[in-house]
Amino acid sequence: MTILQVNGSGTPSDPWILKTPPGTSEYKVYRDEAANPPALCCEVGTTKLSYQLRCIEDLHAMLKAHGDWMALGIADEQKPAKEDTVEGWGRSPSNPVGGWYGLKKGLRGRFAMYVPPVMEILGLVELEHNPKNNRMRAI
Repeated sequence: MTILQVNGSGTPSDPWILKTPPGTSEYKVYRDEAANPPALCCEVGTTKLSYQLRCIEDLHAMLKAHGDWMALGIADEQKPAKEDTVEGWGRSPSNPVGGWYGLKKGLRGRFAMYVPPVMEILGLVELEHNPKNNRMRAI
């Protein structure tokens, strides 16, 4: 297993600087445990998105149970997500929160774009970094 070099500590004053799975965009991400509910906050340029912080543990548990690679299936909120993908699970009524992990209406999608790299730096998953059709699996 490769240990990733990453800048930042994942706090609001020292966010992680990550790249999207295809490596095409850089973004900042940090944990805001004081938020209600606790949030994983992402800054992509001037856009700010957030997801329930519990998504990291919940997604890891789902991937462990899945037991194999799963397609990311990245999609904006306004577009439908394919079933049996990380994006589809991140908005499914059958996930542990009963729907969207995204917290800001209009910006709740792209869960599978911004959460998997965080899980990769935490050593929880393997993540592909191809131009398209990336997958992830639990470690």
